[in-house]
Amino acid sequence: MGYGIITLLPALLVIVVAIKSKRTTEALLIGCVSSYLIIAAANKSNPVTLMVDSFFKVVTDYDTVWLLIVCGLFGSLIAVINAARGTHAIANLLGKICKTGKSTLFTSWLLGIIIFVDDYMNIMTISACTKKLSDLRKVPREALAYVIDSTGAPVCVLLPFSTWAIFFAGIFYEQSEIVDLGYGSAMVTYIHAIPYMFYALVAVIIVPLFIFGVIPRLGAMKRAYKRVEETGEVYSKESQKWNKNENEEVNKEAKVVDFLLPILTMIIVQLTVGDMFIAIIAAILAAGIIYIPRKKMRTNQFCDLWVQGFADSVSALVIIVAALWMRQASADINLPDYVISVVEPFVNANIYPLVAFIVVAVLGFITGSNWGIPAVCAPIIIPLGAACGANLLIVIAAIVCGGTFCSHACFYSDATVITSSSCGIENMEHVYSQLPYTMIAAGIASILFLIAGFIF
Repeated sequence: MGYGIITLLPALLVIVVAIKSKRTTEALLIGCVSSYLIIAAANKSNPVTLMVDSFFKVVTDYDTVWLLIVCGLFGSLIAVINAARGTHAIANLLGKICKTGKSTLFTSWLLGIIIFVDDYMNIMTISACTKKLSDLRKVPREALAYVIDSTGAPVCVLLPFSTWAIFFAGIFYEQSEIVDLGYGSAMVTYIHAIPYMFYALVAVIIVPLFIFGVIPRLGAMKRAYKRVEETGEVYSKESQKWNKNENEEVNKEAKVVDFLLPILTMIIVQLTVGDMFIAIIAAILAAGIIYIPRKKMRTNQFCDLWVQGFADSVSALVIIVAALWMRQASADINLPDYVISVVEPFVNANIYPLVAFIVVAVLGFITGSNWGIPAVCAPIIIPLGAACGANLLIVIAAIVCGGTFCSHACFYSDATVITSSSCGIENMEHVYSQLPYTMIAAGIASILFLIAGFIF
């Protein structure tokens, strides 16, 4: 059932409330409630029943449970490594190479390009590697979070054999129009589209330009650097709740192996079995095996830290649940179908890639669904693009970039929440500080998609 222009109301409420209150969870809950009030009014049904059924569907979904457990267990892993001074050790090691804040951020950027297999692993690993050192070099946490977030999804989509590339190659090759391009396989077709993934390319390139001052510090990022200069505080008072155990002095006896072995275990297991949940469990067990016999901690301390680290992640997990509920509410109110129906009459072959990018980016930003929206939109956008004669390689690149923009810019996407949590910063502070740079990237990408639509 269609609900007309009022379909947009919940999304607008989420954005307005989030901007006004600087609170993510409350904004999402208001969006969810308003969605089901609209659905209930139109269908003369009970809104409470709709909300309860929807929420239960979200929290019992396998992917939701998997994501919550993975994020919580990563908090456990970092708590254990911190207690063993592993993060201090890696900070000491990197500190011999990175003597300034700029070199620390640049190293974080390089690590983000190297660890390209999965955006979650990318974000979690690099934040663990560089957060301590960036604090020592008086780098605002906002800057570190921006750099790490920008080398998550944007890097993953540009390199084959990442989880993002495999996912998108699969959903695109389900469309007969893509098969008919004649490249022979899903991944080969995807690789041919990579040169047109303008948002991802620009987002990655902008980072070193920001680090070395070619692109200036803007808005909230400028204020963050000013705070560090005036007070020496690398994070704000609002972010103190994320950093309750971050004030210990660096332990000169810290051993790099106490950091590297658990993290390398996580990476190797992830590459081997392809499941981040199993990888983190293996990393925690590896930490216990090397810490307890060496009396870095007792068994009961190890178990307590496991629980404490998970508990410290609860604030982020609540945001993730609210975001996933909002995603479900947007699907139930038929938001993607409505937006596509509005723009469909105005497209032609030349501007079609730009329209595809904007539609997926806007829908992704509203719903926080960086994989779900592209998967829903692809069976609609690709046949329509073929019918109007658009270059389908550019079209699928535009769809990928729309999802990437969502992951990078949406204030309640899973990647954004995980980045802010891993870097120890209030979620909306991360969003506001990186938003000017994501919008610059989106603006440049839009121009490039428009040009490409006319040239290719």
